[in-house]
Order: sequence, then C-alpha cells, then structure tokens
Amino acid sequence: MNMMLSKCFVSVVSASLLVACASTGEVSGEANTAGRVSLGDLKLSWEQVQAEVGDVQVGWLAALGDPVLDTLVAEAQANNRDLQAAAAGVDQARALARQAGAALTPSVGLSAGAQRGGAVEGSASTATSLGVQLSWEADVWGRVRSGEQAAVASFEAAAADYRFTQYSIAAGVARAYLMSIEAQLQEDLTGKIVEAITELNRIVQVQEENGLASQQDVSLAKADLATANDQMISAAAGKRDALRALELLLGRYPGAELDVRDSLPAVPDAPPAGIPSGILERRPDLVAADRRIAAAFNNTDATKAARLPQIGLSASLGGASNDLSSLLNPANLAWQAATNLVAPLIDGGLGKARVDAANAEQEQAIAAYASAALNAFGEVETALDQGSVLEQRRDALTEAYTESKEALRIAEVLFKEGENDLLSVLQVQQRVYGAQSNLLSVERSRLSQFVDLNLALGGDWRGVSP
Repeated sequence: MNMMLSKCFVSVVSASLLVACASTGEVSGEANTAGRVSLGDLKLSWEQVQAEVGDVQVGWLAALGDPVLDTLVAEAQANNRDLQAAAAGVDQARALARQAGAALTPSVGLSAGAQRGGAVEGSASTATSLGVQLSWEADVWGRVRSGEQAAVASFEAAAADYRFTQYSIAAGVARAYLMSIEAQLQEDLTGKIVEAITELNRIVQVQEENGLASQQDVSLAKADLATANDQMISAAAGKRDALRALELLLGRYPGAELDVRDSLPAVPDAPPAGIPSGILERRPDLVAADRRIAAAFNNTDATKAARLPQIGLSASLGGASNDLSSLLNPANLAWQAATNLVAPLIDGGLGKARVDAANAEQEQAIAAYASAALNAFGEVETALDQGSVLEQRRDALTEAYTESKEALRIAEVLFKEGENDLLSVLQVQQRVYGAQSNLLSVERSRLSQFVDLNLALGGDWRGVSP
C-alpha cells in the first residue's frame, strides 16, 4: 500500500513538472511581439524609436511662443481633477505591484504571550512564551513571479495612461485657449460689422424719406442689421463658452472671467516629409496598450502555474518558561521545520476556466493594441490632410480678403471723387469684414491642427530623423 502511494505521488509530481516546462518561462519576448504581429504590414519597432526620440514631452507647445499659454498649461497640470484621478490610479497600481512582489520574499512573524493561573486558594504561576515564525512559498513554477511581472506591467500601463491624460489635457487647454482668442476677435469684428450695417441702415432710411429708396430696401437693411446683431450675440456667447471650457480644464470655477490675449499666435512650420511611422510608438496610449499585452501574458502564465502543485516551507523557533529570565535558555527553546505540497486534483474545471479566461484577456489586449495603433495612424493622417486643406483654404481666403480690401480702397476713392455713394462703400466694407472673419477662423483652425498633429505624433517631431 505504501509503495503504491509513493508511486502515485511520484507520478503526480513528474506530470506537474512536464506541464510546467510546457506552460511557464519567459513571456516578455512573445508579449512584446504579439501586438506588432497583430498589425500585419504595419509593424513598428518600439525599442529603436524609444532610444531615438525619448519620452513624450509637452514642450512642443512652446513652439507657439505664448508664455500665457505655457502658464495655463502648468496650472492645468497642477489642478485638473481628471489628472489628479489618473495620478491616484498610478499610485494604486504601484502599490499593487509592490504587494504582488512581496510574496517572493519570506514572511517572518513574531509572537509573544503570557499566561497566569493557579488554584483559587493556592499559589499562582506565570507562563511566558516567545516565538518566531517563518513561512515561504517556493515559487518553483513561476506563479508568484509571473503575478508580480503582470502587476508591474499594469503599473507601467497606468503610468502611461497618466502621461496620455497629461498630454491630452495640455492639448485641450491649448485648443480652448485658441478658441477663446478667436471668439474674442470674432466678437470685436462682429461689433464693427454691426456699426457698418447700422450706418448703412441709417443711409437707406434717409434715402427712403427722400424718395431715393423703396420700403423694400429699408426692410432689407433692417433685416441685415438684425442678422448682424444675432451674430454678435452668438459671438459673445461663443466666447463665454470657450472661456468656461478653458476654466474647467484649469480646475477653476467656470465663470467665463478669464482674460486672454487679443491676437492669435503665429502658426509654426509643418513637419517635414519622411517622418518614420515608428514615432507613433512613443504615444503614451500605445505604450499603455503594449504594457497591457505584457500584463495579460504574465497573467496567463501565472494562471497556468496555479494548476500545478504549490510547495510551502515553514519554520518556527520559540521558548516557553515559568520564569521570564530563563525564557531564552536553550533548554527551554524548541524549533520546528515543515514542508508541504498542495496539488489540485479535482476542481470542477475551475483551473481550466481561469486559463481560458486569461487567454481571452490576452487576445483582447492584442486586439486593443492593434486598434489603438490603427487609430493613431488615422489621427496622424487626418491631421496631416487637414493641415494641407487648411493651408489651401488660408491661401484662398487671403486672396479674397486682399481683393476685398482693394475693392474697398477703390470704392472709397470713387466716393471721394463723387462717382460713388456711401451705400456702395459700406456694402463693400461688409464683404471685407466677412472675408476677415473667415480668415480668422481658418488661422485658429490651423493652430488647432498643429496641436492635434503633435498630440497624434506623440510629441514634437523636431530631432526625429526621416
């Protein structure tokens, strides 16, 4: 009977060793390539790009040359509530990583006690004890180690998420700031349009009184004035909305009381052709997706190892005595050492179900990485295309504005020479204001496109070799 039990024990341990060799080991290489393989022909090289461009920085905002914007971004980094929540998530992930790693070291505990007793009408005695216990799981199959590596990868993903939140908030502050400036400029410009149309309305009214204009002309002039007033009201509301959005990002109360500059900064140069697509892998969201793949692979490894026998080691050393002074006398000390092995035999399929779930999580992480990478490519392509379109629109609107100003100059000359009336001059002036408004909007869009492109590329492209 004893011989049969010994053979069974040896068979179980041998089979466990074979499964462990097939299911555990280094997973970092496989995890690092899984996301790249899922992209097909869009394979990237993280290590090369990381060494080449370094960590993502928000210093590209300095290219706008606006100290006020730099100050606002710094304020948002310090006070934004979403960023504070992301920072707390990083702290939590860091603590969980330390917690997972603690299982790799032995656990040591100290116990002490005292007990006094005796007969009700007799002498009493006191017994004291002192002991040290040590326990440790021999991580033969790498279960604990894989769990720690998964927790570390999750921490790295949380840190990357924090950086992405940081850069997204910086870009959001820049967009809201630029929108606030444009809204203020549009409000000022709309006020000038209202003044011009008011004057035009006065002239038409006088002409109608003198029989030089019809009631239809008066009604049309009044309609134009009402439309201009509506545009001014909308521009003022748009300015308040933009300021509130900016104040929320800064962590301030949204009272629309922030002051901004009265002109848009110059649009920085566009990136050169030939920037390597691998630059996208420095994007924090892709870094986070990459780390989640690593965490999923390590979780799978840990789950497989959990189906194998667990070996625990424990030891204790302690003493007991009725006399406290002789408690540590070698004669009163006793030690104990033990080894235990626990192997799952029948668990109703629980272990396999956990492995299947881990494998599904692994596939999900790989698919999420591929989706994030394709989304990154889409954002860059969209931003680059938008830059080209906005540049063409800027050229067309610049020409329209220039020609409108020339037409206004000619109309003013003709008016001074008596060959034109004031009504014609004011009508041409309205076209100048309209062209100026459209050009202002495009200039702000070009600045926003610069912000979007930098965010899509994961930072400034300067210093990156084609």
